[in-house]
Amino acid sequence: MRQLILIVLVLVTNPIFSQESKPTLRLTSDIWPPFTNVEGQRTIALDIVEMALTRSGIEFSFQIQEFTEVISGINEKKYEGSAALWINSERQKSLLFSEPYLQNQLILVGRKGINVNFSDLVLLEGKKVGVIEDYAYGESLLHPNVDWVYGKSDQENLDRLLAGQLDYILVEALLIQYLFRTQLADVKNYLSVGVRPLLVKTLHFAIRKDISEGDKIIESFNQEIKNMIADGSYNDILDLSWIHADVDGDGIPELVLEGEAAGLEAPANPYNVFYSKPVGSKDRYYIDGNIYEGWENVPSESKLAIPKVPPGYEGKGELKIRLK
Repeated sequence: MRQLILIVLVLVTNPIFSQESKPTLRLTSDIWPPFTNVEGQRTIALDIVEMALTRSGIEFSFQIQEFTEVISGINEKKYEGSAALWINSERQKSLLFSEPYLQNQLILVGRKGINVNFSDLVLLEGKKVGVIEDYAYGESLLHPNVDWVYGKSDQENLDRLLAGQLDYILVEALLIQYLFRTQLADVKNYLSVGVRPLLVKTLHFAIRKDISEGDKIIESFNQEIKNMIADGSYNDILDLSWIHADVDGDGIPELVLEGEAAGLEAPANPYNVFYSKPVGSKDRYYIDGNIYEGWENVPSESKLAIPKVPPGYEGKGELKIRLK
């Protein structure tokens, strides 16, 4: 069945641009690990955009610089757009935005046994909460009565939390997902992780409105993201066996497996690409091109042990619980 789906995807993903009209896009972004970064570092957002554009037959280049220069460079037409932007009304005046291909989800993390499930940050009044310097959290999130402590990296903040210097930290959900993968036992023993993100912002590919065939470029990009989720390419870039995404476009998210080994038990901590609801017992599973209602209906031949993380594997520049 997967072979048939992949054949269909190949037909769908044939380049939509002729050699004569093939566009070349100069794209710019700032350093924002693990989503965008300099060459040689982990760049999840850039990798997703690179694959989608390549499969669309669109030539492109990436330039990394300060964020103020990203926006000014696009406005001054030095660049055609950006691989990773948040959407707002001001930017929509001059830019075409793709459908969201990823979300930034900030969740609250504390030491083991501490309540981390708050609906309002006002309840953290007087607590020391670690955040990252120069991260555009927004005034609506950073409540003035909370003692915000700025660190240079998520790792620095995590170290401070474990050392008792902070009460909480705000961390990207994706980074916690990698901690689940590499240090699940340590997470359970030493951390409390929030269930709901306190801030969710959608991430988009964006190009200037005056770009030739811009609508067609965006349309093709959107379709390729859907194809990548369906064929496992998206999981592969995220380096995750399971993701939670709407693979068939019916508005109901599925748990999408990359590869053939679904695990011996239902996935406990799958990553919500687009946060919608906590994963429950009656989730829908997308495996090898088929959708199954509930874990009990997943074929037994798919319930194979997921390969363990190799000894000493620490991920690709993600967080690590370091105990002293």
